Amino acid sequence: MIAINNISQHYGSSQILWELDLQISTGSCTCIMGRNGAGKTTLLKCLMGLLPISSGEILLEGVPLHTKAAEDRAPAGIGYVPQGRDIFPLLTVEENLRIGLGVRKDKAKHLPEKIFELFPVLHDMLQRRGGDLSGGQQQQLAIARALVIDPKVLILDEPNEGIQPNIVQQIGDVILQLNAEGMTVILIEQKLGFARRVGREFRLMERGRIVASDKMENLNDQLIRQYMSV
Repeated sequence: MIAINNISQHYGSSQILWELDLQISTGSCTCIMGRNGAGKTTLLKCLMGLLPISSGEILLEGVPLHTKAAEDRAPAGIGYVPQGRDIFPLLTVEENLRIGLGVRKDKAKHLPEKIFELFPVLHDMLQRRGGDLSGGQQQQLAIARALVIDPKVLILDEPNEGIQPNIVQQIGDVILQLNAEGMTVILIEQKLGFARRVGREFRLMERGRIVASDKMENLNDQLIRQYMSV
């Protein structure tokens, strides 16, 4: 579904990604893992057009994505939940969610009921401002907003950072359900237990490159020590 071929990326004179290759198959749930500074978030930002690539290509279902502007990536079918959530704190929950309606291909005017089936708490908070929600509720809102666009691919950057354990459990349940229903999921995740619970595949990064790829059940202690231990 997604093919990232030989991409490099620079911040000024510093190179962050080095001729990186990554293949994501349709219907997979892939965890991108590695130490801080490995280039994981940079990779996702390149995928979303928030950072330019220096060379290489990014394809979505065989169609070039790297040539599209950042604002055209969501209409192409990618839902993105950035690290830190980036909800609009002064807008209500409903207003935050409605932002996604504008890029739906079916031009729907009403929020999909599926959102409230996945996150019932949001239905009761529609008129509350996003900034008044707890961290866990804001994360649920950010994921729901990404789902409003009816994406083919859902990308999450450390969705459990700073979130209370009961919400982490709920987010995991939602990811498992969406993936079981056929949605392709890509997430950056530092918590090994969570990654093993929801992920089907892993990709390990080090110094801007993918250094190991396999099914999640083959993520062994040697790989963890070599590429994830601090």
